[in-house]
Amino acid sequence: MEPFHSLFYAPLHVSLGLGHFRAEGLDVTTATPSQSGGTVGALLDGSSEICLGGIMRSLHLADRDGGFLPHFIEVNSRNGFFLLGREPRPAFRWADLAGKTVLSFAEAPTPWQCMLTILRREGVDPATVRIERDRPLAEKVAAWRAGHGDFLETGQPIVEQLVAEGAAHLIASMGDATGPVPFSSYMTTPARLRDDRELLLAFTRAVYRTQQWMAGTPAAEIAGVIAPRFSDIPERFRVAAVERYARQGTWARDPLCRREGYEYLQQVLLDGGFIKTRHRYEDLIDTSIARQVMEGL
Repeated sequence: MEPFHSLFYAPLHVSLGLGHFRAEGLDVTTATPSQSGGTVGALLDGSSEICLGGIMRSLHLADRDGGFLPHFIEVNSRNGFFLLGREPRPAFRWADLAGKTVLSFAEAPTPWQCMLTILRREGVDPATVRIERDRPLAEKVAAWRAGHGDFLETGQPIVEQLVAEGAAHLIASMGDATGPVPFSSYMTTPARLRDDRELLLAFTRAVYRTQQWMAGTPAAEIAGVIAPRFSDIPERFRVAAVERYARQGTWARDPLCRREGYEYLQQVLLDGGFIKTRHRYEDLIDTSIARQVMEGL
């Protein structure tokens, strides 16, 4: 299960398109959450065996009731959002956001939390910026087109579409501004991690082969492999989005979720008040499967 059907999660769809899961004897089907519990709920109720999502979801669960949903494969190593403006700002400074309205992402908290961290790091009080997170994606883009807001924080392919139309200008990559961070990864339950190791090893081998292939493949070829799963996106925008994501190192080159990235993300969420307690890397990250696969391949 993926939290959203998005080009950001291209590695999942490349694995499917190239047959890497099938080569490991796995019959993988994908879905997006329809229930209120999202990916966490799908794992807890057993309707999904493996989910793709942010470590923040497991941190929130651990913070709330002490439950653990371990992550075992890093997928996205950068923030996948971009800051757009209404006019070009070649000399942009983060202080330019003070007193302005930013239309941000309503569907998940991590982009917003990263924005808060960047503002504080750049000496800007987040309280001076109106960050709106009350509109779902389609409504947010419609509001932008209607003239609401000074800046828009969004992902792909909307960035390419709005810039091509002249309806927005690219101001900053939130991936570059945030820096390396384990933004999304595959997670499962402790029971499956304990009892279905061969399944998870096969899944991880498929993902690692995908990561190696993507690292040496042109954006146009990657975009072609995932085209059947994103047929609603015009080819030029699909290729441009993949190229921009690849250029900034959005996708992990190996499955290992490293401690320094985890601690950075945890600090972002602590500083932003999303979680209240620090949680051990060893409780929420399993590296044994990734290390075994990397040594074997």
